[in-house]
Amino acid sequence: MRTLHCKAVWRVLRYAVTMSLMNIHEALAHVRELQQAVLERQRFKGYSGRARMMSGAVALIAAGVMASSLMPERNLAHILGWGAVFVVALFMNGVALLWWFLNDPISHRDIRVMRPIIDVLPPLAVGGLLTATMILHGHYQYLFGIWMCLFGLTNMASRMVLPTMVWVVGLFYLAAGGLCLLAPGVDFQNPWPMGVVFCVGEWVGGLVLHYDGTRNVRAPVAAKGDEAYD
Repeated sequence: MRTLHCKAVWRVLRYAVTMSLMNIHEALAHVRELQQAVLERQRFKGYSGRARMMSGAVALIAAGVMASSLMPERNLAHILGWGAVFVVALFMNGVALLWWFLNDPISHRDIRVMRPIIDVLPPLAVGGLLTATMILHGHYQYLFGIWMCLFGLTNMASRMVLPTMVWVVGLFYLAAGGLCLLAPGVDFQNPWPMGVVFCVGEWVGGLVLHYDGTRNVRAPVAAKGDEAYD
């Protein structure tokens, strides 16, 4: 009788533990769903991957033009050439951003969703100031490094509201910019370093934005929870 009683108690305890684990698993799943919803609401969807990729292509084409015999061998001509690339890229990305703002069914044209744009303004302002300073003092050899670091900082500034891999793109720009700043004898009239780095960075960043999606938004806690149950 005592043996039967012990077996019955053991079955009841095992059933209770099993049910408790199931309830905990369901609660964790619910928490993961809530985290997923929060991350999706925080994700900024206004940047266009296609616009970034087209900007990178424009930079590479411009580098080819500036490297040809058609381009005058003057720093001013190259300044104007890269300025034109910046204006074209800014225009394409701005049009894509405006189209998203006016047509996105979730944002409802609420200007508050554009707050992440403010995060990239300080790096742009500092980059513009440094560019003007280098031009005024004739230090053109530092411009490529400054511009690359500028794009790296803008990517890093948006890492909290963009796909995780964007910070890798930012590190790529920062590393390339650091090499250009430290490397001796950088020729500003050789457009290939800037053209290639900008093309690669914008294509990778554009592909990340284009193929990322809400299916890839995962919270660190959720990932740890999955590992615990695997």
